[in-house]
Amino acid sequence: MTNELKEEVIDLIKNLSDDVTLEDIQYHLFIKQKLQISNTQIQEGKISSHEKVMERVKKKWFK
Repeated sequence: MTNELKEEVIDLIKNLSDDVTLEDIQYHLFIKQKLQISNTQIQEGKISSHEKVMERVKKKWFK
């Protein structure tokens, strides 16, 4: 884990309410991780247009 990432996690926890639970922290870390992965995929051009997603959904669910 890089120092920058550690600082981001510490800041995230510091900004949560005082009555935060361990489950709340896990949830926020999970969301942060998913957003980081998504951001990386966007930067690498690994995205699909809304139209392509809808085509796949229609083929799978509306045969």
